[in-house]
Amino acid sequence: MTDISSPTDPEDVKIITLAKATLARTNAREGACVRDTDGRTYAAASVSLPHLDLSAVALAVAMAVSSGAEGLEAVALCAEHEPRDSDVEIVRDLPGKGVAIWFADPAGAVQGRLDVDDLN
Repeated sequence: MTDISSPTDPEDVKIITLAKATLARTNAREGACVRDTDGRTYAAASVSLPHLDLSAVALAVAMAVSSGAEGLEAVALCAEHEPRDSDVEIVRDLPGKGVAIWFADPAGAVQGRLDVDDLN
């Protein structure tokens, strides 16, 4: 995790707020929101069913793709844990330049940011 300063871009603040609201509304393990390269946002909660287990990031990215998104600009995750490697890989699957994954605790306090391009 790098750069624990709060975002200055209002659009990043917006996706963190949407991720937090999704988490609070659903009482799920995770809430996430992604912003595509057209500026559209997709918020999702993690899903845990006997035959389906999806992270909030995976579901938000899937929603973006199914709506025609061609790339991502930013991702926000609200959870009690940092983004998983599998979520980072899912974000990498949808092209984007300078994509950041913001991580916030369930109360919405920013804990850090991953710059996807900087990860190996």
